[in-house]
Amino acid sequence: MDKPDRSNVAKGRDSYDSEFDGTMVPFFNRNVTPYATEAGGPKFDLVPVTKQKDIMLNVARLHAQQEYDRIVDLVRILEKQAQQIKRRLEITDMVHAAVYDFQTYHGNTYWLLYDKRKDCTRLSINGPDDWATGVPEDYEYITQVKWLGDHTWIEIDKDGNNVN
Repeated sequence: MDKPDRSNVAKGRDSYDSEFDGTMVPFFNRNVTPYATEAGGPKFDLVPVTKQKDIMLNVARLHAQQEYDRIVDLVRILEKQAQQIKRRLEITDMVHAAVYDFQTYHGNTYWLLYDKRKDCTRLSINGPDDWATGVPEDYEYITQVKWLGDHTWIEIDKDGNNVN
């Protein structure tokens, strides 16, 4: 290959033309390369790019998986909360459809039951253990409920804790 007429195309103090594998490189600046360009230059090792890419990919996957797991946990929590709200609305609908003839108060607990004789749902102050002569045979207790301040009802256990 013929050399160009001008041996220093860039005309810079640190620039010169170079031949590499029989190909003329018309501009070569020693200051812009991270590697030594002369025999007396500092020693350097080549970066194992494939290994570095594998490490970066594994770290990226680890962090992405952690974020994914965190989001899945949050979705489970939100799903559980949605189911609790849905159940609270079902209980509220059952109470509002029930027959009762007494004043209800926020924070108090009552019992939902099914009256087989009259074929209706009732709200009762008395639970299954509150009858002196035993539970009326026509009553089938459904659940114990509590009236909340937001005018909804929740299902509670015998100890007064939320069932959900």
